[in-house]
Amino acid sequence: MTSSTGKYDVELTVTLTEAAGAVDYEFVLLGSGGEVSAGSTLPDARAALAAVEQFGEEIFFPVPRPDRICTQQYGGPQVATVTGRFHGREVSTRFSRTDGCEIARWRTMAALLGGVAGSTGNI
Repeated sequence: MTSSTGKYDVELTVTLTEAAGAVDYEFVLLGSGGEVSAGSTLPDARAALAAVEQFGEEIFFPVPRPDRICTQQYGGPQVATVTGRFHGREVSTRFSRTDGCEIARWRTMAALLGGVAGSTGNI
């Protein structure tokens, strides 16, 4: 789907794995004009869309920062992949909670990634 013919401004699929060997959960976020579209399956699709609209450019298409230092802390085994399109641009990114920078990315997009019942992480 291209931005000129796409039905949605935001069309993302989130695959969440809570721990190695655990069942994957898949959610969809669809939105146009800042409004959630039918077919979105996230528990709080409005909050997820707001987070994506506010931080998506920065999170999905980051500018490399070689001077960035990340704390060495572990936030939990959760892993999420986000694929799809954001305002006509292809998205394919992975989130984890393996260090301070990754935990911060996860928290920024918590409405999109969140946890599901029984989450072992502390978001």
